[in-house]
Amino acid sequence: MNLNTRKLLDKSFSALGLILSAALLMMIIIILYPIFSLGIGAFIFKGTIEFRRVQNELFRRENSESIKQEINDQKHALLPLFDAMKAFEKELSEMPASKKREYKSAYSDFQTSLRELIGVLPGESIPELPRCRYGTTRWDKASEKLNNILFVEEYDYSNPTKMGHKILKPRADLFSGTALSFAFPFLKKNFNEIMRPEIVFYWRFLTDSSKDSHFFGGIGPEVTGTILLTVGAMLIAVPIGILSAIYLTEYARQNWLTSLLRTLISTLSGVPSIVFGLFGLAFFINTMKISESKSVFAGSLTLGLLILPVIIRASEEAILAVPKTYREAALSLGASPWKMIVSVVLPAALPGILTGIIISMGRAAGETAPIIFTAAVSLGEAPGLMDVFSQPTPALSWNIYNLATEHQKVDQIRHVQYGMVFTLIMIVLVMNCIAIFLRNRAFNKMKG
Repeated sequence: MNLNTRKLLDKSFSALGLILSAALLMMIIIILYPIFSLGIGAFIFKGTIEFRRVQNELFRRENSESIKQEINDQKHALLPLFDAMKAFEKELSEMPASKKREYKSAYSDFQTSLRELIGVLPGESIPELPRCRYGTTRWDKASEKLNNILFVEEYDYSNPTKMGHKILKPRADLFSGTALSFAFPFLKKNFNEIMRPEIVFYWRFLTDSSKDSHFFGGIGPEVTGTILLTVGAMLIAVPIGILSAIYLTEYARQNWLTSLLRTLISTLSGVPSIVFGLFGLAFFINTMKISESKSVFAGSLTLGLLILPVIIRASEEAILAVPKTYREAALSLGASPWKMIVSVVLPAALPGILTGIIISMGRAAGETAPIIFTAAVSLGEAPGLMDVFSQPTPALSWNIYNLATEHQKVDQIRHVQYGMVFTLIMIVLVMNCIAIFLRNRAFNKMKG
């Protein structure tokens, strides 16, 4: 191969590498952009007066006098609407039975939509569930609720050759000629004055407990539970993984049995995570009885087993990469084999070991299947440090899945789901940054 051809190939491979790197970066941006853009909406958004009421009454935060004044102003702004409703109800009581049935159903739908927007209507008893007690707390959702009040969804099937398409019919047409017809233009015109939106930076979303199945509040217990499970798994897996790698590389004879052990460890790293979850339930909880039911400790043990093969293999490769001359020099100076491993081999292999720990940490924080059977619950408070051996915990990964598949009103709290995803990614990112910092520091220290 002549020199010009070699140069051309080098440039081609360099250009291909740049193109592939740019494509990978673009894919990462495409995947993460909606998560970050929608997830940040759980922290920064336009909150209505209902949000401030919730903060004042459920979390005891907002200024009580200020909230009372706002509520009074809102009631004053709503007086014409309530007067129109009273007038319509009087008209309704005087209508013929056939016409009354026609209007009664439509009026009930109107009341339901209005109740979802502003909360309990005058004269109604206070419900037990907070979701029925308060109106819409976010401006974007409030706009959707207003649209539900102003329009009725119907489907047009007039064309038999096509599927029916959705049309929005003004709800005011249903009440044309009645006192309630005043309500619809009034709501549209005075919407801002009624809902009183303000920009909110809700940083307590990270620390507040949820109220009424995540309709209100934050994800504090889920964040705490995720950190407890991840740290617990690392405390279990890292010492065992490093000691196992030391045994396989420094003490075990290199024979068929050692090769079999390495094969089994590599096989374990490919076992589906749901199998680890079932094993944790069957062995740690049902057989070993380390807790009566789910617990943080059982979940940490299960996650520890899940990431153990990765830590063993990464640590083993890092230790094997340390030159033999390091060992020979330490032994020649009179160091014992264990002293040589601790003071020479491990510090030299530390950057590689930390790389394996970084990868394992991200996997432990994001796994769902292993903790379904051993540690995770949908609702509740995170246990204290003294309760991790006996109590389960909410966790971000499980609650993200749970909200997406089982919550009956998930569309109303979609911001919570994206907020959980955003927070989980940020937790993994922060943990990885800390581990990378420690790895680089160890590497620089080794270089002197």
